[in-house]
Amino acid sequence: MTDSKRRKGLMVASALVGGVLMLSACSGSGSQANGVDGGGKNSPQAQVDEAAAKKTSEALIKIAPKDGSDNAGINNAAAVTVSKGSLTNVTMTSAEGAAVQGQISADKKSWKPAGQLQRATVYKIAAEAKDSSGRAAHENASFTTVSQANSFIGNFTPEDGSTVGVGMPVSINFDKAITNKADVQKGITVSSSSGQEVVGHWFGNQRLDLRPQDYWTGGSTVTLKLNLDGVEGANGVYGVQQKTVTFKVGRNQVSTVDAETKTMTVTRDGKVVKTIPISAGSPENKTYQGQMVISEKFKETRMDGSTVGFKGTDGKGEYDIKDVPHAMRLSNSGTFIHGNYWGAKSIFGGANTSHGCVGLSDAKGADDPSTPGAWFYDNSMVGDVVVVKNTGDKTIQPDNGLNGWNLDWAQWTAGSAV
Repeated sequence: MTDSKRRKGLMVASALVGGVLMLSACSGSGSQANGVDGGGKNSPQAQVDEAAAKKTSEALIKIAPKDGSDNAGINNAAAVTVSKGSLTNVTMTSAEGAAVQGQISADKKSWKPAGQLQRATVYKIAAEAKDSSGRAAHENASFTTVSQANSFIGNFTPEDGSTVGVGMPVSINFDKAITNKADVQKGITVSSSSGQEVVGHWFGNQRLDLRPQDYWTGGSTVTLKLNLDGVEGANGVYGVQQKTVTFKVGRNQVSTVDAETKTMTVTRDGKVVKTIPISAGSPENKTYQGQMVISEKFKETRMDGSTVGFKGTDGKGEYDIKDVPHAMRLSNSGTFIHGNYWGAKSIFGGANTSHGCVGLSDAKGADDPSTPGAWFYDNSMVGDVVVVKNTGDKTIQPDNGLNGWNLDWAQWTAGSAV
């Protein structure tokens, strides 16, 4: 064989070997022939996937709020639940590491904090659960609670556990303007053991009063529920309150001041119990007319005319009495019914001489229980109604104090947002 023939033979042999190599690298049938499955159920990867699937827990843990959330509520937002499994451990800490107490439910399906969270705080939750085969699942999340700048509260009256008169409305003053009044009002309910219907009325954007059509039934119990946690009161501003308040309504006492006859008739549970001589506002400083509610009581207080617009040429108050006895507030603008020791006894029942208040004869020091001022103070409570008539002045504005009773029922319900 010549050299050229020998070289051609080698080239053919090389080509055949290369063809076999290429076929081995690309042919599926060639792989099976060698016992290797590139994608079938018996491949190593399939076996790994199957093994992994068998080891993964079926327990599905859900943490609320979602990881990374902000403006979370401080009462109900935080919670952990599990399906297809049981919770075995949940820890919650602040960003500083302070532990938050909580409890897994009896059925081991949920967990929640034991108390209210702090505002403007970052919290972390780590949860563990097991499925029916004992396989563990884990979930983690962190969130930030709503800041003070992005939250609102309502300061309410009357206080929990108090006993008040039949005219006492539930009055809530919010620390921020409310633009989403309907949702906020829906989060507030007031009910009475008497069964009276209670409706809210908005005075501006920061005050909501709630009352029945007529005075509360004497002896009834009223319940206020604030379910405002997470309620958006304005754009980006959320409620943080969840609270239940109850108060009692005392006997039905309504006192009627007649500036013309200069007397006050005290009626309790429909019966007249006392008639007291009074001195109302002078012709130059008439007393407001209308239904007024006692909102505060002071055994003694200072009354400075400069604080309510009665100033002399020197800028000082036309009066400044530092020990007014038995004073009870009827308006925010300074109307009181109070004892008077500085006036002549003859003015009570005889002349209207005050700067707009209703005066009763009293003693300096507020320590003589026999005076009309002391009697009325001792026999009155916050929430009692004082009706003032025949003064010649206008009816007091319903938002000047707790005096919404000066709106009829149609006017009152028209101020509701729901």
